[in-house]
Amino acid sequence: MEKQSQLTRTLIAKDKDHVWHPCTQMKDHEDFPIIPIERGEGVWLYDTEGNKYLDAVSSWWVNIFGHANPVISQAIADQANCLEQVLLAGFTHQPVVDLSTQLVELTPDNLQKCFYADNGSSAVEVALKMSFHYWRNVGKTDKKKFVALKNSYHGETIGALSVGDVELYKDTYQDLLLDVIIVEGADNYDKPAGESVDAYVERCFQAMEDTLAQRHNEISAVIVEPLVQCAGSMRMYDAAYLQRLRAACDRYDVHLIADEVAVGFGRTGHLFACQKAAISPDFMCLSKGLTGGYLPLSVVLTTQQIYAAFYDEYTSLRAFLHSHSYTGNPLACAAALATLKLFKDNDVINTNQKLIERIKHNGERFRGHQHIGDIRQTGMIFAIELVQDTASKKAYPWQQRRGLKAYHFALKNQLLLRPLGNVIYFMPPYVITTEQIDMVFDVMEQAVEIAVAD
Repeated sequence: MEKQSQLTRTLIAKDKDHVWHPCTQMKDHEDFPIIPIERGEGVWLYDTEGNKYLDAVSSWWVNIFGHANPVISQAIADQANCLEQVLLAGFTHQPVVDLSTQLVELTPDNLQKCFYADNGSSAVEVALKMSFHYWRNVGKTDKKKFVALKNSYHGETIGALSVGDVELYKDTYQDLLLDVIIVEGADNYDKPAGESVDAYVERCFQAMEDTLAQRHNEISAVIVEPLVQCAGSMRMYDAAYLQRLRAACDRYDVHLIADEVAVGFGRTGHLFACQKAAISPDFMCLSKGLTGGYLPLSVVLTTQQIYAAFYDEYTSLRAFLHSHSYTGNPLACAAALATLKLFKDNDVINTNQKLIERIKHNGERFRGHQHIGDIRQTGMIFAIELVQDTASKKAYPWQQRRGLKAYHFALKNQLLLRPLGNVIYFMPPYVITTEQIDMVFDVMEQAVEIAVAD
């Protein structure tokens, strides 16, 4: 190992003394030291030793237009010289008005009102509380339950964690959580080879249909991640399921919450995943790519009908008294406006089709691999699932940490991957080139061989 600079040694030592990192067993860093990052540019991150890493996971899916993007950086700088923060209770400002107006124009037609928070989990909390409170305001006080899909993930705060179904995150805190109804979805990974997509979705949806038919009087909302369950191993399902779900929620008078925190802003090949299914949810939660990966911001869009149920004299106690100190922060709104401008000025959704095709082409190199149980892609999201045997799809024991082997190999070869267990995925910034996509897959291909080696 090459000798490290004094700066690197100091940062690692002080980090070890004082920083507790997210989603990390800190003991791992006894063997694999933290990497101090000094700067970013485009798809690249540069550490304090001058090494570079292609950010193939968009720094946890937030960075969509590259690091240190000059358009977003300038927008934040300009706003900082004007207004950095003001409470959004009793006051407003140009960035939040402009952002709300544009989001209403871009999202499905029935979404007319914007309520801001700081991150994806907070947005989910807002949507859950707002749905529950709506039914209370209209006199249907029995509607207190929430329905979520098997393998779903909606965040790590108590309410958001309750409506998730990934054991790794949830089991420890089970005694703290809400009692939620978990229903089987239509995961394409489980679809029999000889069954059509339509038949499979129809068969799988019966579980949701039965749940809503039997318990709709006590159900407030169904919450789903449209098309891709990202933290749930990047499992994917067909848009037809969402269409059936929207119709059923209408039929049984139940809200539909679309958690587009991870899949929004072009990830699925459409600006929003709900647009691919041509549906309009009652609530849409957005964050991550909203500010281009610059600043924490989230928003819940909802309908005029839901808003109206809270609109009354103060003494009625029907108001939605939920707040965050930095709600609608002007700097974050300025970053979001710059992000939306980049989408418009660069025709990003159409331009990305070339990148989507390049990813699809490269994905074919894994076809027939004896230790890859599935190759899946939705738009700019690509994933492969490592298994002991392709025919049976028998999973590797999680304790073997096969994905971690791929992660370490990739870092040594200028690539930042962060596998989800035995799933290696690719969710890049949109400024990536076709040549860089090829490079990612070259390293990924080698990383797979390292991961599955006995």
